[in-house]
Amino acid sequence: MFDYTKSILERVSFDLVLFSKELEKAIKALLPHELQQLKEWLVFFIIEKPELKPSLVIVNI
Repeated sequence: MFDYTKSILERVSFDLVLFSKELEKAIKALLPHELQQLKEWLVFFIIEKPELKPSLVIVNI
């Protein structure tokens, strides 16, 4: 499920609103250890796309 979530987030990363909505869905669907992986992945992904930084509030980073 984690890889699928990453795939979706990468595809919608052009739009902050859409990215945030998909991120909220992911938080509800992922297991705790997958959620931790997602947080770690997001930190590195956002470095390349700083316009998505506001979405980090959703996962409390």
